[in-house]
Amino acid sequence: MQHSLFTFRLGQLTQNPHFILSVGTKVVALTDVRGEDGRPIHGRGAVGVVQEAPADYWHSYRVRFNDGSLVSLHRRDLAILSQFQDSEAGLLQTDPLAEYDLYRHVIYRCVVGSQAFGLSDEQSDVDRRGVYLPPAKLHWSLYGVPEQLENPAGEEVYWEAQKFLVLALKANPNVLECLYTPLVEHATPLAQELLNLRERMLSKLVYQTYNGYVVSQFKKLQADVRNKGATKWKHVMHLLRLLMAGITVLEERRIPVMVDARERERLLAVRRGEMTFEAADAWRISLQEKFEQAYERTELPERPDYGAANDWLLKARRSMVEA
Repeated sequence: MQHSLFTFRLGQLTQNPHFILSVGTKVVALTDVRGEDGRPIHGRGAVGVVQEAPADYWHSYRVRFNDGSLVSLHRRDLAILSQFQDSEAGLLQTDPLAEYDLYRHVIYRCVVGSQAFGLSDEQSDVDRRGVYLPPAKLHWSLYGVPEQLENPAGEEVYWEAQKFLVLALKANPNVLECLYTPLVEHATPLAQELLNLRERMLSKLVYQTYNGYVVSQFKKLQADVRNKGATKWKHVMHLLRLLMAGITVLEERRIPVMVDARERERLLAVRRGEMTFEAADAWRISLQEKFEQAYERTELPERPDYGAANDWLLKARRSMVEA
């Protein structure tokens, strides 16, 4: 079996998500290239040279094309010129990750978002999130493993176990809600052990992450109202819900995924645009005051239980050595 960074399937190149292209690499655009004004300046197949490389797969490269234009492109939109030429000639055989169906290693799958919050309507997607645990030999290999698996068509994201833990310990709201959602579709015994640790993942860091995110997002919404006279009401609704959740975390040491029935209709009214932005902002300020009061009284520890999380991760890694 010939190892390669790409495989040619149905006219597309599949890339190893951890392979970072170095500055000076000649590349081919796998999509139309657009300038800063959004207009196409090159078609698919245009050749350029990497001028700046990011530290990870998730950020953009700066690529200079033959006409001198400098454009930001993601890794998924680029192929190495020599590899691309080989694929056209049918020389490439397989991606080293292709033999592993990483989705088979999902140990925890749940539904989050509007469906879990009790705020869904007929347009709402079903957002699935969870944890995957890759085989040790792949995790230790030269190729490494992606920090998350994404399936945009199915609204699915699965974090690699260590990445999931790191985000949870930092009080990432999306990840913490995974641990508390009542809509669990799949959980192995190992995943259930992780769920049993969920309260030990909580700490006063919740105040910084939840409150900080809401403040920054409301500033952007206020700018939209000033500049465009419009706002994203669904986003406003979820920010208010996040503040409510944060208050409960500090007061009751749990993540309340399903919204309180008393507030559900009021939140839905916000999403429908039946409340002025000024009224929604006043509600936000009131909630933040309650959030600060809850922070002063909370019995949550300053930091989560890193030791318990680490012990679980070590056990999980050992189980995949045997696998």
